[in-house]
Amino acid sequence: MNFNDEPVYVGRDYGEREVSIDRELVDHYVQSVEGDRALYQEHAPALLLHSECYRDLNWYLANIFGNLHARQEWELFAPASVGRRVKTRGFIRDRYRKRGRDYVVKETWILDDTGRLLSRGLTHQSFLVARPGGDANVVDKSREKSKSRVFEIGGRGRALEPFARTVHEGMCRLFSGPGDNYHTDRTAARALGFPDIVVQGMLPTCFVSELLTREFRQGWLAGGKMDVRLVNVLWANEHVAARAEIVEEVPEAGRVRCHLDVWVEKDDGTKVIVGTASAIR
Repeated sequence: MNFNDEPVYVGRDYGEREVSIDRELVDHYVQSVEGDRALYQEHAPALLLHSECYRDLNWYLANIFGNLHARQEWELFAPASVGRRVKTRGFIRDRYRKRGRDYVVKETWILDDTGRLLSRGLTHQSFLVARPGGDANVVDKSREKSKSRVFEIGGRGRALEPFARTVHEGMCRLFSGPGDNYHTDRTAARALGFPDIVVQGMLPTCFVSELLTREFRQGWLAGGKMDVRLVNVLWANEHVAARAEIVEEVPEAGRVRCHLDVWVEKDDGTKVIVGTASAIR
């Protein structure tokens, strides 16, 4: 089959890469999310390689104007050990169209140096089917105030202590830099149809992971699951809180799996991401 006219097809493999999980890499991650270094003396953060899927953007569709990270899924099987090497591998898992956007799903594996699967992530990236005319923003800051962008979550379980941070521009640069792109630079953001720096969707996802690591430790690093939708844009210099509530506890292999509602919200209650997660206690 000839895919020359459309190179982004289900099953396309993007090969593998070897990464050293050294202290410098771990410390950079902790600094970029303003996390707790003490949690990661032996094992690496669960989402240390959160943006591995974005190292090679050949899986993006041709029209990148107004593209957005729409959904993120994680399954964590075992933590990576600090001082060891891992391999990553990525391929196109799925494509679909919904509400005027094309979606591409890239699956990324992290394997240890023995070939054991440590984690898998599914990144759903959305692209406009056609670039709109004129100079209007694809997403402006008023959109999140509409009734269609209100998402009800929370209030049905036991709340965990939130993980709250101000996503300042320095944090954006540490997490999504070092170069200029629409996650670090206003000019680059405006060129893609956004009025301001768009905080990379992986950052609030990592905030949820930090909250769950603090609560469950190994029960998150080895056995954790997350499925979240990125429902509103987080802009640079906004303050947010990652929140979670335990809504159910189910026996699993002599322990208990805690199922949670998880979300990240701005100070005015606007939800940035909403979804579910689970971890072992």
